[in-house]
Amino acid sequence: MRSSLPKVLHPAAGLPLIDHILRTAEALGPSSIVIVVGHEAEQLKRTIGKRLGLAFASQEPQLGTGHALLQTEPILRGARGTLLLLSGDVPLLGRETLRLLVRTHEAQSAAATVLTAAVDNPSGYGRIVRENGEIVAIVEHKDATPDERQIGEINSGVYAFDLGPLFEALRSIGSANAQGEYYLPDLFRIYRARGLKVGTVRLEDRDEILGVNSRKELAEVSTILRSRKNDELMAAGVTLVDPANTYIGPDVTVGSDTIVHPGVFLEGGTRIGSGCEIHSGVRIVNSTVEDGAVVNNFCVITDSHVSSGAHIGPFAHLRPDSHVGQDARVGNFVELKKTKLGRGSKASHLAYLGDATIGEEVNVGAGTITCNYDGTTKHPTVIEDGAFIGSDSQLIAPVRIGKGAYVAAGSSITEDVPADALAIARGKQVNKAGWVKSRGKRR
Repeated sequence: MRSSLPKVLHPAAGLPLIDHILRTAEALGPSSIVIVVGHEAEQLKRTIGKRLGLAFASQEPQLGTGHALLQTEPILRGARGTLLLLSGDVPLLGRETLRLLVRTHEAQSAAATVLTAAVDNPSGYGRIVRENGEIVAIVEHKDATPDERQIGEINSGVYAFDLGPLFEALRSIGSANAQGEYYLPDLFRIYRARGLKVGTVRLEDRDEILGVNSRKELAEVSTILRSRKNDELMAAGVTLVDPANTYIGPDVTVGSDTIVHPGVFLEGGTRIGSGCEIHSGVRIVNSTVEDGAVVNNFCVITDSHVSSGAHIGPFAHLRPDSHVGQDARVGNFVELKKTKLGRGSKASHLAYLGDATIGEEVNVGAGTITCNYDGTTKHPTVIEDGAFIGSDSQLIAPVRIGKGAYVAAGSSITEDVPADALAIARGKQVNKAGWVKSRGKRR
């Protein structure tokens, strides 16, 4: 990956690679999940260690897949049942595929069962060697003979094992191979020699076992993950105008009859209601947009709430803890930060509203600023129902504008304005006759 970040922490379609695998594993209801860590182990633990029920086994030095699995013995000693072995860089595996693998493994009372697939280009993969239809060995590509390299059935690296004979057999694996490592697939030869049952499950969708070993492959699996999410939404009644250019995270929900235009990013735990329209260039993160709202082009909304019937943008920015009320309007180049804009209120152009509580049916004129920061502390502004804030006004917080009050355009308000009052706070205009001519200016 040519990166300081561990491979399994690189994001694919909004989640680190390993999160996709962990979510799939958790859906199977296992009694425990053990992660074998090696390179950048502490960084990995810090990132995913907050999840409940995880145990970590350390592999130092890294001497191959068989050696990696052996490191889990102290944690799993005495356990019984089926161990499912997954790879942290294979994020597309489906839950039903893994359930089928476990069911087949247990129904056949097998010691080991491997998930296989037939591919057109098996280069780089371990080959499944069979005799009379039965698996007899898995041969790594580097160790395969020319005839074995012609085999199109490959090892996915996903296995089910009976825990009973597993660890004793792992200690029998040797390292006489091209890599000088302890290959886990060698376990299948050992089991066959001991008369233990080994089996296979053939995978139909080969995409499920795509692994990530480069930025290019990361982009490829991300595209598949996004496509799956988009297909799911369209099947539920969402219109995606151009699915290939729509980026929707795995935890996002979108209601029916909503239209999402190209170039939209919906991320984190975002919830979009029914009958909304999200126009091109919009990014919404961990926010709620209720039914019937419209978000126009090139808006950014983060950790905020947009109520039903509201209109946002274009080119608006809703920063964290902002709340736009029902049927309210936030227009072009308006920024809200930790601000509540009440029902039916409007801030249509070129305004900054920070740390403000704004009531219902308020009109905020173009160029209005709530001056909320004095260099040390943030202060609140309150604008009560029905107030009118004229263009190019500065409200110097802390300040309150009373119900139905007016602020004249161009005012700098430093004191509270009573209800129904008109506040004018600007210098008196002075016209200097003949000033231009006296300065030698030309018309």
